[in-house]
Amino acid sequence: MNSAFFSFHQALLMAAPDAAAGGAAGGGNALVSFVPFILIIAIFYFLIIRPQNKKQKESQKMLSALKKGDRIVTIGGIHGTIQKVKEASIIVKVDENTKMEFSRSAISSVEAAAKEAATDNDADEAGESEEKTGEKGGGEKT
Repeated sequence: MNSAFFSFHQALLMAAPDAAAGGAAGGGNALVSFVPFILIIAIFYFLIIRPQNKKQKESQKMLSALKKGDRIVTIGGIHGTIQKVKEASIIVKVDENTKMEFSRSAISSVEAAAKEAATDNDADEAGESEEKTGEKGGGEKT
């Protein structure tokens, strides 16, 4: 056992000067060896970290802009209309007689403001009916 121990240490000691000489000569290669790590960090930043930060900022902006009358969807999938906005929570009207209180962070998305949605739907329906009338009338005349 002692002979195996000494031969192992002798091999290490004989290899040590070769490693030291190779390390001194390869000083310029140290920078080149870090390039792949730098590229990996850059890829992670642009593909993962940056989009996540952007999404988080948009979510915070959406939560701070909640107002009465907005149609919302919670993270649990409950659809409703905001009846009252409090500092840390909101009260949502889900049905004619049902109101629920949710934390602001439980809001997944805002479908549309009730007044804006009604105005947009009326304008869209009027535009579609004019287009359909124009198509039918144009087809009959030619």
